[in-house]
Amino acid sequence: MGRARYGKTYIPFTYKTMLPYLALVLLTDILVGYISYTMLVQSRTEMAETNIRTAMQQTRNNIKYQMDEITRMTNSLFLNTTFQNALQFRGDPRENMLKMRDDIVPYMKAPLQLYGNKLRLALYTVNETMLDITGDDMSAPIGRSDYYVLLAASVEATDWFRSVLALNKDKLWVQMDTDRELGNISYFRKLYAADGAQSLIGYLRVTARFDELLGNFDTFPIEQGIALRLMDKGAGTKLYERGSVKEGAQASSYMVITEDIPGSDYAIEAWVPNRYLNKDASKMRRVIVAVCLISFVVMALIGYLVARLSGKKMKRIVSLVRSFQEGNFYKRIGFAGNDEFVYIADAFNQMAQSIQELIRDVYEQGIQKKQAELDVLQAQISPHFLYNTLSTIGSLANLGEVEKVTRMVQGLARFYRLTLNEGQVYIPLAEEVEQVKAYLDIQRVKYADAFQVYLDIEPDILHVPIIKLVLQPFVENIFKHAWFGESIAIRITGRRLGGDRIELKVIDNGIGMRPETLRQMRASASPSDGYGLKNVEERIKLRYGSDFGIRIGSHYGAGTAVELILPVDNAEIREDKKDGEA
Repeated sequence: MGRARYGKTYIPFTYKTMLPYLALVLLTDILVGYISYTMLVQSRTEMAETNIRTAMQQTRNNIKYQMDEITRMTNSLFLNTTFQNALQFRGDPRENMLKMRDDIVPYMKAPLQLYGNKLRLALYTVNETMLDITGDDMSAPIGRSDYYVLLAASVEATDWFRSVLALNKDKLWVQMDTDRELGNISYFRKLYAADGAQSLIGYLRVTARFDELLGNFDTFPIEQGIALRLMDKGAGTKLYERGSVKEGAQASSYMVITEDIPGSDYAIEAWVPNRYLNKDASKMRRVIVAVCLISFVVMALIGYLVARLSGKKMKRIVSLVRSFQEGNFYKRIGFAGNDEFVYIADAFNQMAQSIQELIRDVYEQGIQKKQAELDVLQAQISPHFLYNTLSTIGSLANLGEVEKVTRMVQGLARFYRLTLNEGQVYIPLAEEVEQVKAYLDIQRVKYADAFQVYLDIEPDILHVPIIKLVLQPFVENIFKHAWFGESIAIRITGRRLGGDRIELKVIDNGIGMRPETLRQMRASASPSDGYGLKNVEERIKLRYGSDFGIRIGSHYGAGTAVELILPVDNAEIREDKKDGEA
């Protein structure tokens, strides 16, 4: 594949192009693979999060509903005057027993039978004549719904009762007595008499199991590492946990989803390990890597075959170039087909045919090249402006603005009549100013009276011949780059600098340029960057020499001033005048 050339290894261009091609294919495969993998993992994570959050919302709604049901249960007892009167009745043991049988026990059993889950309903009465009703052992787990009637004096000395009273709150959910060990929570409230005195007649305590309050755990894959917690936000403590978080695990290893329980200080937390979210990531990664590798191999094989086919024709072209190096200009290339190599061969043959003439006429061709460069630089302006203006005319025509279309077409015709000027390179300054006016008339159709123009040109320099289209590009740049407010002012001045030079200025009060922007515009060779500056400056220097050109002063936020220094007379201008007179 490689041969020695001037002490270096010769490598065909087609194989060199394979390196960036393969690099691009590899980069594309890596990028596509990475994006696909990221999107799949993100989709999997969002789906898992949505499922868990939906389950948590269901759990939150379930616990809120059951807490509300328990609250309504206690309200029914609190508002029952028969129940309250029975609690305050003081008689002999037989009468108290009958009261309890008829007016207390039925009202306690009824809500327990209606409630779906297992509860313990305990009534602590301050009436010491009431009889005790003891149910299941409160230190044992809740196995069935049960009720208790106990004297308040029997628990007043206990730590849990004192701690609850010390909170100085009514109607609160709290873990008391053996609740924490058994995984229970209790609703505690005071019972007041319905009379005007509002005297305390007892305490109600409803105890429920956390697992029944939180509902069904089948929607939470606890076995895959997910942990569900009930948190007391006020105290910052964990009341209940199903599943477990690994000891010493970092919070960054889990996604924590929180749902607040309305009307309470509690919240449900779900700790979802990242390994659960990414459990299918390794499989997806293997599939994506395999697809990307297959894609890379296939594209590399296609690139190699294309390089081989193209390389054969390139070798023939290289062999002919070597013969040209040896001074043989009579060989020709013949390719069949209609691809790029045929065009290259035809161009090569034409080059070989004319190369001797080019050698003989190198000086004349040098002059023609300079003229061609000038023509190309000048030709860049007219199409650029023409396309923009025709586009605007088309838009106005679609909107039915017939008068504006007519004015723009007339202005465009006047502009190009002045621009073409029978093919002359030099025109009087007065005609250049008229051309700028024609351009501004076109812009007035688009912008109405949103800009003002001030002309201040000394009359004695209006006859000075200058190369055409040196002012209009800078005026056009004002509309393209400088205008940032509702209006803008443009000032065009011209004066003689004494002797054989004139100075032209285009000044605006637009946005201006930062110093770095101006430096980049001067350094850039691209026509799109500093279009007017590069074009006009090159034309001035090619026509007049390096002593003449353009200077720009700009202050960001204050405006821009463009200064053109041109000669009054030079040899080319005199020659142009003679040709015109002839």
